[in-house]
Amino acid sequence: MGLQRLIFGGSKAGVDDVRNAIGRAAQKTGVDFGYLYNQAKSESGLNPNAQASSSSAGGLFQFIDQSWLGAVKIYGAKHGLGWASDAISRRSDGSWKVDGEVKNAVMSLRNDPEASALMAGEWASDNADGLKSALGRQPRAADLYFAHFLGLEGATKFLKSAGSNPDAIAANQFPREARSNRGIFYDGAGNARTMGQVYQLMAKKISDDGSSIGTGAPSNGGGMSADRLRLAYANEVFEGDGKSASTNDMLAMISGRGMNLLRPSPQTAQLAYMMLASGGDGSITDLDPPKGSGSL
Repeated sequence: MGLQRLIFGGSKAGVDDVRNAIGRAAQKTGVDFGYLYNQAKSESGLNPNAQASSSSAGGLFQFIDQSWLGAVKIYGAKHGLGWASDAISRRSDGSWKVDGEVKNAVMSLRNDPEASALMAGEWASDNADGLKSALGRQPRAADLYFAHFLGLEGATKFLKSAGSNPDAIAANQFPREARSNRGIFYDGAGNARTMGQVYQLMAKKISDDGSSIGTGAPSNGGGMSADRLRLAYANEVFEGDGKSASTNDMLAMISGRGMNLLRPSPQTAQLAYMMLASGGDGSITDLDPPKGSGSL
């Protein structure tokens, strides 16, 4: 319904449409609604048509072109987008390409709230498994947002470094990332933030308290394919840098079968969604307006 309406009818999604689409994606992927909603709020201000000025990032969750194609290729068929998944393949250099005849349709899905939320949910689930394995603990909402921001490898490096030396200047340890995201690594006066300050900033973006997500449930089985591992390590912010972790590195970091800690019980997820969708007192619509769009 929504996918065809976007591609062929060009209708615009309202706030309720976006919230409901995220709710359905949360139920289908088992990922916490609050996390997905806050991520979309931080990334795009809940605007399905948001477009970054400094990269190809677009849509609710600001997928860059390559990350979007990878997500649709890997997760699309599971959610009725087999036609789009089948049209995507790899070039010899490992990058993704899409058949010209359907390229516009595949890329337009990124601006459909339902498709974008489904891909973000699946990606978040894989990142949660990877972080738990790499860190040896349950990931917090902010931890998971770092995986969206820096890729799984970069997030693991940042989180371990911030834990051991929170007063270190973050831009010194992540100069390439700082150049692309000055608003994260420097304050309004141009002062460099510490590792701890960057973490707190990201925690505020994604949740009220940076608390852990979910209660735990079976993961995807612990057997990610090479493609899923590559996507989990994808860096959404930095395009064309030619750097990626090897498959062996990825397998070494994601070797365990952890619990997917983004997956609350079905009863809890359904109750939370029904309360949020009702628009009653304390509804998600009462949250403060976003302070900036996401080009992360």
